[in-house]
Amino acid sequence: MVRSNQTSMVTEFFFSGFPKFEDGNLLFFIPLFIIYIFIIIGNLIVFFAVRMDTHMHNPMYNFISIFSFLEIWYTTATIPKMLCNLVSKKRTISIMGCLLQMYFFHSLGNSEGILLTTMAIDRYVAICNPLRYPTIMTPRLCTQLSIGSCIFGFLVLLPEIAWISTLPFCGPNQIHQIFCDFEPVLRLACTDTSMILIEDVIHAIAIIFSVLIISLSYIRIITVILRIPSAEGRQKAFSTCASHLGVFLMFYGSVSLMYLRFSATFPPILDTIIALMFAVLAPFFNPIIYSLRNKDMKIAIKKLLCLQKVFYASAS
Repeated sequence: MVRSNQTSMVTEFFFSGFPKFEDGNLLFFIPLFIIYIFIIIGNLIVFFAVRMDTHMHNPMYNFISIFSFLEIWYTTATIPKMLCNLVSKKRTISIMGCLLQMYFFHSLGNSEGILLTTMAIDRYVAICNPLRYPTIMTPRLCTQLSIGSCIFGFLVLLPEIAWISTLPFCGPNQIHQIFCDFEPVLRLACTDTSMILIEDVIHAIAIIFSVLIISLSYIRIITVILRIPSAEGRQKAFSTCASHLGVFLMFYGSVSLMYLRFSATFPPILDTIIALMFAVLAPFFNPIIYSLRNKDMKIAIKKLLCLQKVFYASAS
């Protein structure tokens, strides 16, 4: 679906990253729909389990609950449109809709990245400076860090989105992806696209900086844990970090594959798989990791489910 008149302005984009065979689209729609429902329910359970259990009201679980809340909207920015495109022959999105999708998807992703960095610092203070932890990570500071992560994540992208909104789009309108993203959209602009390299460098610096902070924090944490004399103490310390480390590896691993490749090009099918990894599969596994790898979270979830059963029993 390409515009034949190069001078006419494009008003919508066409997604070409979806499967080519129409009859098999339902095979993709059903698993994606089930995964999306699981992501919403799973993260809601984690969020409310932390909020409704007073024993979970500490910095680590507070950050986890906010991360789960962000995951709900992070996936909602892209997956519902993917589902619509799988059952629609049109598979288009307006330019304004595309800009909004990019803004919310990447703003929420940025907020999650900042929050993961904050969580790594929190674990560093808790394990490396346990005596000073209560005075450093106060409830007020945790609230400020949580709110600051979200505000900064949303504000930092405004100039970039505002700049893209001023670009003319007058040629091909095929986005070779399953959702709107910076690089495929910028390639469609009828102007100098040398800014794509600058965009890549800015994104790479932000990703590498966050990865370095988290990696250095965990190197220091592991060093301290290995010095703990008792095996029980080491196991307990590792268990508090294992879930966060798993989420960090999954989140930044998939993001790095997508955005730390610069001019390297992948086959379209591989591009789609990588996009699904960080937009769908990482959010899918996060509630599983937090619930299965954490004893306190398991107890809190059981309490929440028991409360629901009592509520429905009394209501009936």
